[in-house]
Amino acid sequence: MQNRQKDGTLGKPTIDKKGVVMGTESIGKQGAGSGVVVVITGAGAGLGEAVARRFCQAGCRVFACDLVLERVQSLAAELGDQVSPIQMDVTSEQDWSTTIQSVLSAHDRIDVLINNAGVAVAGQLEDTSVNDWQWVMDVDVKSVMLGCKAVIPQMRAQRCGHIINVASVAGLAGAPDINAYGTAKAAVVAMSEMLRAELYDSGIHVSALCPAFVKTRLTETMRASEDHFEAQVTRWMERSGVSAADVAEVVFRAYQKPRFLLLTHPNTRWLWLFKRIAPELYFRAVVRGAEKARAKRQKQ
Repeated sequence: MQNRQKDGTLGKPTIDKKGVVMGTESIGKQGAGSGVVVVITGAGAGLGEAVARRFCQAGCRVFACDLVLERVQSLAAELGDQVSPIQMDVTSEQDWSTTIQSVLSAHDRIDVLINNAGVAVAGQLEDTSVNDWQWVMDVDVKSVMLGCKAVIPQMRAQRCGHIINVASVAGLAGAPDINAYGTAKAAVVAMSEMLRAELYDSGIHVSALCPAFVKTRLTETMRASEDHFEAQVTRWMERSGVSAADVAEVVFRAYQKPRFLLLTHPNTRWLWLFKRIAPELYFRAVVRGAEKARAKRQKQ
C-alpha cells in the first residue's frame, strides 16, 4: 500500500509493525507488486547480501548489484523473483545509467538506494601507493557520488526516496594505519551530510551508515602495506559481536524511521561522543592505543 501525496505522486509504501510492506505479502510468489523498490550495490556477499535478505524479508523488490554476477545470481536463485541480479562496475557512470534505466523500466520508481560496495586499504599514508589510494577513492567515494547522481532525478520526481551511503566508523575515528580507507569513508560521511542539506525539502532522506568491524569478505580484496594488517582485521571481525544481519537490521529500521548517522556498535557510540566533547583527550587516547598495538607487534 502506498500513500498518495496531495500533488498526486506516490509516497513511501506503508510498512506494518512486523516490518512487512502492506499489500505485498505475495510479492515473493508473484514476482511483482507495489512494494518498495530497492537498489543495493555490493549485494553479492557480506553486508550487501544481508541487507538484500532483510529487505526481501519485508516484501520489497530488490535489485542486487555486484561486480561478480554469479554471486547475485546465486542470491536470486535462493530468494526467488523478489531479487533481480545485475552485474555492474560501480565506478562506471555508464553502468549506473544502464542499471537505473533497467530498474525504472521494470517499476517506474526507486524508493531506496544503498551504496554499499566498497574496498579497503590498510597502511600509513607514506606507505600507501598512489595506485592503492586511487583504487579505494574510486570504489568507495566515486561510486557513491555516481549512485547518488543517478537516482536523485527520479527520487525528486517522486517527491520521496531514501539514499543510504555505507561509510565506516573509520571515517569518524581519525585512527592511524588506515589513512586512505579512513579518508575515503570520511568523504562519504561528508558527502552524505552535505547531500542531506541539499535535499532537505525534496522528500528524499539521506543516511550515512558507519559500522565498525563486521565479519564480511572485505579482507579478500583488501590491500595493505604490511602483512600483519589482514590477520589483525580478521581478528577484529571475529571478535566484533555484531553480525552483518545486525547491521542490516539497523539499515532497515533507518528506512522505516529515517535518521542520518547510523552507528551500529555500542562502543562506537560513546567513542564518537567522546571525540566530539573532548577532541584532544580523544586524540591522546588514539595515539596511546596505536603505540600499544605497535609494541605488541614488535614483541611477536
